[in-house]
Amino acid sequence: MQETDLIITPGRVTDNHSGPLVVFVIGMRINHFHKVGRWLPVFKAMGPMLRELYSNPESGFLGTEFALTSPRQILLLQYWQDFDALETYARNSEAQHWPAWTAFNKAIGNDGTVGIYHETYAVAAGAHESVYVNMPPFGLGRFAGLVPATGSRNAARERMRVSAGTGGEA
Repeated sequence: MQETDLIITPGRVTDNHSGPLVVFVIGMRINHFHKVGRWLPVFKAMGPMLRELYSNPESGFLGTEFALTSPRQILLLQYWQDFDALETYARNSEAQHWPAWTAFNKAIGNDGTVGIYHETYAVAAGAHESVYVNMPPFGLGRFAGLVPATGSRNAARERMRVSAGTGGEA
């Protein structure tokens, strides 16, 4: 838990992002708990990738949220500037991801001990909105900044217009 997770932003706020973005859902599932030597390296591979991404703001990576969706499954919800940035990182043989992906395929392959998954959503400008009420900074708002959900950001449809860059400022 981070210290910022304890600081509540009172009232209604929304994210301060306009334009397109990519929402990337990535995770792993432990299929055989007793085979720790198989799944632990997969689990440990994500930390270096995230440190690398957070240390390089030019990468297009905006940030990630973690969730334990079951005792077996870990999910990361990531926000990216665009698909090209995500793909550039994923295919960069000099970055942390490519060697980890290669190691997973070599060590685990299709043996069933651990599962991994991802889903990618390209969100066009004007096709997202958010509202957070009495919450610590979370999700896109945590990475793009928060602004009051008033004026042109009062209702969901109005927030959609602002995310397209066509709405007025609050």
